[in-house]
Amino acid sequence: MRRGVAFCRVLCAVSVLLLAPGSALGQAQPPVQSAAHDASQSSGPPAGALAQPAAALHVSARPDGSAGAGQGGARAIDARLAGDQQRTRLIIDLSRSVEFRAFTLANPYRVILDLPDVTFTFETRKALTRRGLVAAYRYGTFAPGKSRMVLDVAEPVAIDKAFILDPVDDQPARLVLDLVKTDAASFASTVATAAEARGAPSAIAGHDATLTETPGDPRAVIVLDPGHGGIDSGTTGASTFAEKNIVLEVAFALKAKLEQSGRYRVVMTRSSDTFVALGERVRIARNNRAALFVSIHADALASTDGQARGASVYTLSDTASDSEAARLAESENKADLIAGVDLSEESDEVAGILFDLAHRETKNFSALFARTLVGAMKNAGKVHKSPLKSAGFRVLKAHDVPSVLVELGYMSSREDLKLMTSDAWRGKVAGAMTDAIDDFFATRAAGVGVTGSIVQAPAGK
Repeated sequence: MRRGVAFCRVLCAVSVLLLAPGSALGQAQPPVQSAAHDASQSSGPPAGALAQPAAALHVSARPDGSAGAGQGGARAIDARLAGDQQRTRLIIDLSRSVEFRAFTLANPYRVILDLPDVTFTFETRKALTRRGLVAAYRYGTFAPGKSRMVLDVAEPVAIDKAFILDPVDDQPARLVLDLVKTDAASFASTVATAAEARGAPSAIAGHDATLTETPGDPRAVIVLDPGHGGIDSGTTGASTFAEKNIVLEVAFALKAKLEQSGRYRVVMTRSSDTFVALGERVRIARNNRAALFVSIHADALASTDGQARGASVYTLSDTASDSEAARLAESENKADLIAGVDLSEESDEVAGILFDLAHRETKNFSALFARTLVGAMKNAGKVHKSPLKSAGFRVLKAHDVPSVLVELGYMSSREDLKLMTSDAWRGKVAGAMTDAIDDFFATRAAGVGVTGSIVQAPAGK
């Protein structure tokens, strides 16, 4: 027995040396260099770790499945890739051992790591590192108390090994994920089923965005939707700012203005740095019988696409109003893919002619509010030269809730970015949007109720 324990200690020590940052496998290489080390030469996982291709792997931090009593959230200290186009290893240094789940999703090819409440403290630029089978990866909060890492892979892969190494001496705990190249048929056979993917931490676990029913309250419900969040940062426009934070601040400012008026009840699809799936945002609007849904975003152009400035307001349409609207809709509709959500069971709710009639009326109201909003935002700052656009945004597809998507400006524009990060500007644009909402409901007050709500004329703007 003693010999067995001694051998295990030696094996663990060898594994840690192979995975150390200064070792052949642990060394982070510049993305422009070719992989000089073969990850397959390292030691395998500790006893009990799962090490075979499977649809979804669940790995406990300890043999008994516990993560250590009394410990707070773990920190991801460093991450690095090693290997080549046949086999690639991801190594994450952790402040302590954690449980995790690993599985693959298709369309596009992705590998998902679901983790508990892990704070990522390494540099963001590491996620841009391309190595071997991994084209890029991203990470962040997926839901309250849950984190996620998504690896984009350009071709089919299999999860060959996935295991945790406990800390030894001055070496931190490590999560190790080995990917190997495979064919499309083999990949399809190991892709997580919809049920297995749902077994991962839910995107809306712990998220309650439903108002308490107040019988007799005639106030309209406004749903504010700060775009992106959590693992999905949105655009940065090559700046140090993230879209998800800017739009959340604007949503808070708008919420405060609306509630201060006393004329509306306000729901936010998210009120923290948390990921919320596009379909869930639509469901929040419908479950709250919203009278209006306002999705808030910021745009950016690549340096090769020229320059643009100003706010735009988008409504839903089957055909994009122009190429820029098509580009933006395609980008925004990828939010769920970015966060590693399985879309295989997503379906549109269609209920024949009643659906069509409600949808047609909703589109008319959406267009009315979009025009009103553009007029108000001209008083708050610059709007785009073509401020009214339309495209097939998934987040605007509640057939019975008037919905618009507001692009506050371009984060790729220095002038727009300076405004969007200004408290004074946020207050000004929130005021303009409140005026537009007041005007919209004032025009609807002449005996015509807004969807799901009894609307009264605003009292004394």
